[in-house]
Amino acid sequence: MEMLGQKIKELRVLKGLTQEDLAEKTHLSVRTIQRIENGDVDPRTYTLQLLAEALGVELEEFTKEKIEQKLSVKDQNKVMQWLALLHLSGIFVMFIPPLIIWIWKKEELKEYEDHFKVVMNFQISMLIYIMASLFLVLIVVGIILLPLIGIFATAVVIYNSVKVINGEAYHYPFTIKILR
Repeated sequence: MEMLGQKIKELRVLKGLTQEDLAEKTHLSVRTIQRIENGDVDPRTYTLQLLAEALGVELEEFTKEKIEQKLSVKDQNKVMQWLALLHLSGIFVMFIPPLIIWIWKKEELKEYEDHFKVVMNFQISMLIYIMASLFLVLIVVGIILLPLIGIFATAVVIYNSVKVINGEAYHYPFTIKILR
């Protein structure tokens, strides 16, 4: 919406119109014009038609922009889903699922590589801790540590996957940074 609003504002300024002038020409309120230009609202086609006529442009100029924005949001959602899947694949403490996702999607976005390294570092760290716990089974301590590591790793992976899909910062504690 912001890009569409910016385009409308630029055209209005190019025509030498104030928001009040444009509101008068379109029979819309000044507040509506302000909200459209700020990207606070998604104007309907009828409103875009009024604005196009008042600004002397074709309606397609605005609808094309609107479609591109929706595609952009859709693409961003798809990226977030793939990143969340990459993180969630760490629940298996195996290297193959995240490796396949990374190889398949690495060309599309630089972020995949950063996320991949973090997920792999966490998985390698958990594998090291599991191996140490298996050794410690001989002195009984490992019997307690193994399930705790499993529960901890699962909880961290699920928590961070949700964080990633919501676009929030994530953190994997107790991770040894092997891949940089």
